[in-house]
Amino acid sequence: MEMTLTIDDDVLAAAEERAAAEHRSVGEVISSLARQAIHTDPSKLNMRNGVPLLPVLLGDEVITSEHVYRLQDELV
Repeated sequence: MEMTLTIDDDVLAAAEERAAAEHRSVGEVISSLARQAIHTDPSKLNMRNGVPLLPVLLGDEVITSEHVYRLQDELV
């Protein structure tokens, strides 16, 4: 189905980058992300101190406090 949408420049740029990296169309990427958002049950989000935590995907590295401390030390 075709429809004209107004999409913020930064969102479109991110979708274009992702589409190129995944060899997909921008429309496919935006549709996929919209589906994920629609099907996400906010009551099932992991929360810490009132902030929703991002899901860890297979192969992603979990960033710990130790990572942050090490980077802070490198900046000093």
